[in-house]
Amino acid sequence: MNEKKAKDIMTTDVIVAKKGDTISKVANILISGKIGGLPVVDDDNRVVGIISETDIIKKEKKVHSTPFINVLEGIIFLDDFNKMEQDLKRIAAYKVEDLMSKNIVKVYEDDAFDIVANIMISKSINRVPVVDEDNKLKGIICRYDIIKAMYNE
Repeated sequence: MNEKKAKDIMTTDVIVAKKGDTISKVANILISGKIGGLPVVDDDNRVVGIISETDIIKKEKKVHSTPFINVLEGIIFLDDFNKMEQDLKRIAAYKVEDLMSKNIVKVYEDDAFDIVANIMISKSINRVPVVDEDNKLKGIICRYDIIKAMYNE
């Protein structure tokens, strides 16, 4: 049985998003950092949500653009293209608070490794914020951290 606690395996240098950040900004952070999601914090560093690539993709699937671009003898109908471009710009302008998951699972610094791992597995989540008793962000644990803790003892 692993004696480690959440604070022993968490990443403490956490990139975060704010509720007012644009989806475009967050998407660029996810892409450049090669990460799947970010905790969303308020001005007091309290966790208020999680924004993930899945949240963004779900919204993009709901875009009301045409399912295909009409091509007739090599001419693209500009109405369809312009509509699609407008929809993509509209999504990029959404704020984090519009798309973030608000019902989040979080763990505490002194939670046992086994509890954290079981929560992540049973709830099928890829990342879990680690908070203190005031709900302030202290770190984050990703599945990678779980595997690392299991095999780097």
